[in-house]
Amino acid sequence: MAFDEIYERYWSKLYAYAYNRLRDKETCEEIIQEVFVSLWANRKTTKIESSVSGYLYQAVKFQMLNFMKSAEVRNNYLEQFSHFRDQLFDDSNNESIAFNELRMMLEKSMNDLPEKCQEVFRMSRIQHLSIQEIALQLNISHKTVENHLTKALKHLREDLGDFLILIIVFGIMG
Repeated sequence: MAFDEIYERYWSKLYAYAYNRLRDKETCEEIIQEVFVSLWANRKTTKIESSVSGYLYQAVKFQMLNFMKSAEVRNNYLEQFSHFRDQLFDDSNNESIAFNELRMMLEKSMNDLPEKCQEVFRMSRIQHLSIQEIALQLNISHKTVENHLTKALKHLREDLGDFLILIIVFGIMG
């Protein structure tokens, strides 16, 4: 069966299947599109052992589960963020104190980085220079800049945990 024929025959059925479960037009369209894009991209290596219909419905089911799992993770982060925000910013005086505490936490964590790593991170995140600009100014390779940034971000994630999200959201870096 040709790809066009499969697409024409199953698109609306798969969409209805997904929509009955998710009730979100755009998400369902994305899921169905992803299934067909994947089928097309892997057409030479995909082996359909059952029926085409069974394969497609399983693929849609898998994509819906992935979507729901990622939506659950996003919702958990939003809940945590809301909880932190409520705790940290219950009035304007506390807000100012919280910002200062977050800034001090960030500075302390950044000061723990090696000097060159710290310099690259500050140029990238505070001065908003591109990787190429940093590489030219410091006379180091593009890859070395990327490595320093990766190391810095990993350290900050480990050191600051959930507070890093607040720092990013509220633009405390600079």
